[in-house]
Amino acid sequence: MMRIVLFLATNAAIMVLISIVFQMFGFEGILAENGVDLNLQALLVMSAVIGFGGSFISLAMSKFLAKRSMGVKIIAQPANSTEQWLVSTVKRQAEQAGIGMPEVGIFDTPEPNAFATGMSRNNALVAVSAGLLKNMNSDEIEAVLAHEITHVSNGDMVTMGLIQGVINTFVIFLSRVIGHVVDRVVFKTERGYGPAYYVTSIVAQIFLSILASMIVMWFSRRREFRADVGGASLAGRNKMIAALQALQRGHEPHDLPGEFAAFGISGGLGSGIKKLFMSHPPLQERIAALRAAGG
Repeated sequence: MMRIVLFLATNAAIMVLISIVFQMFGFEGILAENGVDLNLQALLVMSAVIGFGGSFISLAMSKFLAKRSMGVKIIAQPANSTEQWLVSTVKRQAEQAGIGMPEVGIFDTPEPNAFATGMSRNNALVAVSAGLLKNMNSDEIEAVLAHEITHVSNGDMVTMGLIQGVINTFVIFLSRVIGHVVDRVVFKTERGYGPAYYVTSIVAQIFLSILASMIVMWFSRRREFRADVGGASLAGRNKMIAALQALQRGHEPHDLPGEFAAFGISGGLGSGIKKLFMSHPPLQERIAALRAAGG
């Protein structure tokens, strides 16, 4: 579950950093300038700056983080026939999809997986694992690449960034409102903010972030179905189904670690509450959806 976790972690770190900067420079003091009155307009503006700031900085850093955190080796000059085939296949699919040529890379992970990331449709990275190259045939790999190219052509990275920005904004906004109410009503602070405001806001932000992540994961799962359909269009429906079936061999694969899960090809098992936090639908559901779409 690589892309989403790292994306969320980076968002959280950036939001914390921006929040600290705001507090250091006294920006949160504007919320208390009217005594017990909460300046909701100022709070919403501040929340949007922090929320969207964290999301888009994370998006802008996504390719850098992918290369550093996963050790992705970029294929600048193909060193063998496999690398040459990968680059030529991605180039052909990118032309079909009407996007700029992404960077192509390989990361050293034994599990079969792949992901796409990047700031825009024409500035992306598509990477596959060594395990995927070892355990899948060329038709299956072609379908996996088509799935990732579809993520790029659909603008899924930017879309998820916007969704995360909105979610961040309301998590910060609501947590500050809760902190304000507890500080004023329960602890009777009359001017400024007491410790209760900061403690309650932090606790509320953590709790609301967990709930909000379910919304992000729901959108991620919806976009996986769309990427499967796009992959089937580019590579062929039978190849896309075969690729998903290949991921089921032996056991359902684990999610990629970090933020790259949302645009990976596979996802881990999930049921009940756990399913609400999955970045990918179960593979069997994806296969069934493709079969149904084909009539």
